[in-house]
Amino acid sequence: MQDWDPQLYRRFEKERSRPAYELISRIDLSHPQRITDLGCGPGNSTEGLLRRYPGAAITGIDSSDAMLASARQRLPGCRFEPADISHWQPEAPQDVIYANASLQWVPDHQTLLPKLMSYIAPGGALAIQMPDNREEPTHQLMRQLAGQSPWQSVIGDGAQLRVKILGANDYYDLLAPAAHVDLWRTTYFHVMPSVDAIIEWVKSTGLRPFLEPLDDRMRESYLARYRQLLSLAYPVRADGSVILSFPRLFMVAARKNLQY
Repeated sequence: MQDWDPQLYRRFEKERSRPAYELISRIDLSHPQRITDLGCGPGNSTEGLLRRYPGAAITGIDSSDAMLASARQRLPGCRFEPADISHWQPEAPQDVIYANASLQWVPDHQTLLPKLMSYIAPGGALAIQMPDNREEPTHQLMRQLAGQSPWQSVIGDGAQLRVKILGANDYYDLLAPAAHVDLWRTTYFHVMPSVDAIIEWVKSTGLRPFLEPLDDRMRESYLARYRQLLSLAYPVRADGSVILSFPRLFMVAARKNLQY
């Protein structure tokens, strides 16, 4: 897959940062010393952590060179390193491991989350937010089109292009043996200027693996049909805008003073 586009991702930074800051606000720690931002992107979430904890040593990791370059330019005083979350391991126990809208790209959560929990220092916290929008029209229609001709033969099984996140009860069971777990789900209603704006939003995230294997002609036809279907799913409101419903799942697991 091609590298991420930080400029495209940041077009909706205000909307993307709302859940990031909500997650930060629910971390019940006063003075953590070591924090890692898993999947830091262009540094918007890292900046929120820095504002909340200016005295902490904060490290952002990401697998995208372009995102890391953008984050370093934005926050030259922070440390940013390339890493794959699946294989990442900190040099020392962390007081906070923070993952905002990143773990939905990483498989095998049954193994991943207990492993991340084991990297948390006693009394520290694992804080996670993931989009829970797989059944929203934006994502249902991506998969629907991927299963139709002429795109099916190129895209393959659209259902397998993004990790299917677990249910809240499953995450609780994974984390509760070692942590006090706070779980919640929030649906954001983003007022967007048009359906085209929704497409621009998802092109920088969920739509990427669907468009990547298509040539220019097929990509254009896929997007044209996708736009038609989205226009039916997201009707224009009284003021000419459209509303993007976007549910997200949150969890903060505060580690008990026990060995995991």
